[in-house]
Amino acid sequence: MPADVRDIVWVEKYRPRTLSEMVGHPEIVAALTAYAKRRSMPHLLFAGPPGTGKTTAALALAHDLYGDEWRENFLELNASDERGIDTVRTTIKSYARSAPIGGTGFKLLFLDEADNLTAEAQASLRRLMERYATACRFILSCNYSSRIIDPIQSRCALFRFRSYPTEVLRQQLERIASAEHRKVAPAAFDAILDASEGDLRRAINLLQLATAYRDSVDGTSVREVITTPLRDEVERLFRTALSGDFLGAREQLFRLFVDRGASGEDVLRALHSYVVADPGPPIPPTQKIDLVAYLAEVDFRLAQGASDRIQLESVLAKVALLGASRA
Repeated sequence: MPADVRDIVWVEKYRPRTLSEMVGHPEIVAALTAYAKRRSMPHLLFAGPPGTGKTTAALALAHDLYGDEWRENFLELNASDERGIDTVRTTIKSYARSAPIGGTGFKLLFLDEADNLTAEAQASLRRLMERYATACRFILSCNYSSRIIDPIQSRCALFRFRSYPTEVLRQQLERIASAEHRKVAPAAFDAILDASEGDLRRAINLLQLATAYRDSVDGTSVREVITTPLRDEVERLFRTALSGDFLGAREQLFRLFVDRGASGEDVLRALHSYVVADPGPPIPPTQKIDLVAYLAEVDFRLAQGASDRIQLESVLAKVALLGASRA
């Protein structure tokens, strides 16, 4: 990556270059480090939420395996862009069958978002993984391992990446802020951590965005650039609806859409996080269970293309009815 791009994009500028630089996931790092030292490894399957280090782990493993020759022995593809069987039969097959460069006896092919591959493409990929296992090792990355066919899963060592703990995220953000000579208030870090939900990439991007035009930021300035609803906003929205003030809650929802630019998925995800939290909203467990089931139904409707505003208003109406039943 050109130096000028690295100077601009903090996610890339501070991305670990070796496995020893990675934070979090100590068991995964230890296993990958052992593979690099032995220069022997099976096919790998990385599963977990976005921003949890899957791509970084693959790149760091390639650096540790090949050193300066890592670019000649590493190919990264994104299955979201090329998800059909033709990509498997041409690009992937052509790379897998070519000889590696240097002392390591195999190359690496990293396929990001592999769960977007069609079933037919996955079946073809499975055959390539068998046929060219000697010359090429495959690293598949996905958000949901259940979308990867069983024959591929059985040929891979599965590593599950979990969302980063809050303390790890805070340490990294403080380190980056110090390196970039930015003054960030504790309340600003809290707001970023609340919005990032364990996603380190999102947290770093929010930090860079918040400090883009100022060297010192507080909680208020961070909220100005974060489009996702924060915990206190969602809690206020929920309590307004639960009190029976549907119109007031509807107005707060409208401001989230218009003033903050939040999407229906953002608001729904934040509501779900608040409802299942401990302590969550002051409603009985049976009503909480019923509400979570309804949020799942609305999530499906949004995925099918339903109106964000109408669906979220229906959630507020249900919460208002729950409040009325308790009165």
